[in-house]
Amino acid sequence: MPPESTLHQLRKNLPEGELPSSYGVYYKNTLVALCHALEDHILQHTYEDEIYKPLVLVTFQRGKWYIQEADRYWDLAQHSRQVAIAAVADSGFASHRTSQLENVDLVHLREDDSFVEEWNLVILAPDYAAMVLCHELSPEEYKGGTQPQIDTERKFYGLWTFDRNLVEKAVDILTQRMKPYNVPLGDKLEKMRWQIKYISPLGIVDLTGVVSRIISYLQTSQQELVTVNRQTRELRDLEGQALKLSRNLAASKLQAFLRMAQKVDNNDPFNSYASLQVAALAETLGQILDLPTLQLRRLRLAGLLFRIGLAEAPTEIFTSSFEQFNSNANKFWRDRSVLGAHLLASMSELEPITKIVYHQLEYWDGSGNPDGLKAEEIPLESRILGLVSYFQELTQTRGDRQAYSLGEAFDQCEQYSNIRFDPSLVDSLKTVIRLTEMGLMQLPDRPSQLPPVWLNSI
Repeated sequence: MPPESTLHQLRKNLPEGELPSSYGVYYKNTLVALCHALEDHILQHTYEDEIYKPLVLVTFQRGKWYIQEADRYWDLAQHSRQVAIAAVADSGFASHRTSQLENVDLVHLREDDSFVEEWNLVILAPDYAAMVLCHELSPEEYKGGTQPQIDTERKFYGLWTFDRNLVEKAVDILTQRMKPYNVPLGDKLEKMRWQIKYISPLGIVDLTGVVSRIISYLQTSQQELVTVNRQTRELRDLEGQALKLSRNLAASKLQAFLRMAQKVDNNDPFNSYASLQVAALAETLGQILDLPTLQLRRLRLAGLLFRIGLAEAPTEIFTSSFEQFNSNANKFWRDRSVLGAHLLASMSELEPITKIVYHQLEYWDGSGNPDGLKAEEIPLESRILGLVSYFQELTQTRGDRQAYSLGEAFDQCEQYSNIRFDPSLVDSLKTVIRLTEMGLMQLPDRPSQLPPVWLNSI
């Protein structure tokens, strides 16, 4: 990534160069979805007083300007204080009616400016702040032979956040990058930036809707990505596996497994919705990490089946605290992932799910079981499942231990960051918990999709 890139400059401006946990590599398809989610929030809110409308800074990667996006920005401009769009001169925007609006300015980028490799949407208002910042991978950064031929498969380093401090820093960086192209515009953006800083907010903006849209758009964009690329051999194979797994949801053996998992939940008087909640939260972390659709399906099903190994566990497993376990209960608890995997191994179609369940108790530092895997040797889905199941259990009463609050349960998880749990996943969980505590989203209590056998019994 070039040193002058917005992302690189933002990192340099942060303590220890730490970017938010949403930072990662995203498909173009996903970035379009994220931007639309943030844009929808602008479109759904109208301020009579101009000073409360947001300042919007946009960079269109490679200057690709589609007519539907131009029309969309006509509507966005009606709800914005000022819109500045950076794009190459021949993007086609200059001839569109949106560019003629008084509060819209176009910055014509040079083709040799690395700015054209960025895709940014930055929104700053007195009441809230949000952004998506991205920079496309260079040809050298794609693994050998993987540079995409299909537009939606292009990949970007990127992040999304509602952190006001980060958004303000990004506004300053983008303003300075646009200013050499248009000094009066740069001066105007700087003035607006400081005016917004000292305007008293009208109140706390409810971002529940935009967070929900982000999760929904992420899931939809992943599904669309698989559909668009059916013609490629690799994705055709993936789709075939996904369809095969989907067809087997109605198979009698899988039904039996799901019934068994429900029986475990029913046997637990203190945590009778564990499987649903673990599957839901694991899926949410997977969506934040932009996992492919097939991986999300596997993670979701592994969440439903994660404690199937406790199907024949003694009663004290569910009614006693860990300190009160006898030797028999201790053995069941220690071996629950192996027992579950042995059960699932009898169904060959569930091999990926079996692997996730088998490794869910591996620890980041290599001290876990059953195989003592360390760090990224542990399958990502197993790392997610291990963290989420531990967190979820802490939020429920167990024996004489009272349930922890969300914040207390997360603090316990954070203590094991880089010991039991992948520190990057702990950061992702932190994002979810913070948004929940701020009232910006609700902690999910069931996954987005459930097999019919489960729906029929709840």
